[in-house]
Amino acid sequence: MKYIFSIITIISVLVTGTTFAKSVSTLEQIQKTETIRIGYRNDQPPMSFVDQNNQPVGYSLELCLHIVNQIKVQLKNPNIAIKYVPVTATNRFAALTNNAIDILCGSTTKTLSRSALVDFTELTFVTGASLISLKTSEVANLKGLAGKKVAVVKNTTTIKTLSKALNKIGSDAEIIAVDSAAEGIAAVHSHKVAAFSADQIVLIGLAIVQPDPTQYILAKEIFSFEPYALAIRRNDADFRLLSNSVLSRLYRTGKVTETYSHWFGKHIKNVPNLLQAMYILNSTAE
Repeated sequence: MKYIFSIITIISVLVTGTTFAKSVSTLEQIQKTETIRIGYRNDQPPMSFVDQNNQPVGYSLELCLHIVNQIKVQLKNPNIAIKYVPVTATNRFAALTNNAIDILCGSTTKTLSRSALVDFTELTFVTGASLISLKTSEVANLKGLAGKKVAVVKNTTTIKTLSKALNKIGSDAEIIAVDSAAEGIAAVHSHKVAAFSADQIVLIGLAIVQPDPTQYILAKEIFSFEPYALAIRRNDADFRLLSNSVLSRLYRTGKVTETYSHWFGKHIKNVPNLLQAMYILNSTAE
């Protein structure tokens, strides 16, 4: 009887502990651990990637650093540490739901189906899917993929939209699923595929960091709409409000253009009209 009681007691403690862990908000957890864990993908320039010093950088990560600064102010602790956690297209949402990261900062498209798994902040960027190929075997548009192979990263919105777009025009192009953008661009370089498909801004970033960017050409055609946002755990209103307040302030004051210029200014001088509109629409007043 004592043995059975002990087992019941242990189970009760474990269940209680699990319930407690789930009830702790992100801000409470950060306050207790004095650490915020930022999830990022290391091959999505200029949104999220590692630089020559192997440090995580990018447009989305810079926005997240603004959020971290506000967390320090709100928690009255300037010593909050940042732990960068690399994730992939496959495990990024599980990293949030399993409490391995606190916020996902990258090139993540906000969708309703994904909102069943995680919550999203205000939009942070807008782009669309396109194609990149070698100049020597240019693929100008989707029709140019006829009879050819095209690489796309698995578990992304692009693989779904690309499949639908090719079916719509009756193309016999073969989609090759790859694990990362780095693998996709490498497949183009080695002629294993005719083109790599991803969000246009990521394709631009990938081309820029190649040893010889001039050997690649970007298709003008965009065949999807991809609204980016930062992802956080579901049902955490306080952390979402803090994050949205920071983003809205950046948009409202125009300071976000400094971040934009830092990461895009050398190659795209003017903020695109659609992105300008997004900043305005998400400039919620205090």
